[in-house]
Amino acid sequence: MPIDATQPYDPDNIFAKILRGEIPCKKVHEDEWALAFHDIAPQAPVHVLVIPKGAYVSWDDFSARASAEEIAGFIRAVGHVAREQGLVDPGYRLLANVGPNGGQEVPHLHVHLFGGKPLGPMIAR
Repeated sequence: MPIDATQPYDPDNIFAKILRGEIPCKKVHEDEWALAFHDIAPQAPVHVLVIPKGAYVSWDDFSARASAEEIAGFIRAVGHVAREQGLVDPGYRLLANVGPNGGQEVPHLHVHLFGGKPLGPMIAR
C-alpha cells in the first residue's frame, strides 16, 4: 500500500529494522552513509536496494534535510554498488518512488538499482 511521504519518519519501518539488525538482509555494501542489499522480490536479474543510514522518509525529505556529506556519501554509495555489480557498461536503472502517486511502499528513502538485462521502456505504453 503506497504511503504518504509527507508524514513523519516511522522508526518501526522494515528498513529501519534492517539497519538496526533486527531483520536480516543479503548485504552487498555498507559504509558510513548507506546500506545496500538484494531485494527479497527481485524484478530484474540484479535488483539491489540502497538506503541511507539516516531517518529520511523519501527523496524529498532527504534532499531537504540531509547534510551535504550525507547526500554525497549516499550518492557515491549508489554508484559504488552499480560498479561492484558490473552494471555500468551494459547499463542499469535507478528508481526512487516518492509518495502515493509514485508507488512508495516503505517510509524510508530507498533507491532501487535494476540491471542484468534490457529493461525496456520505463513506463509501459
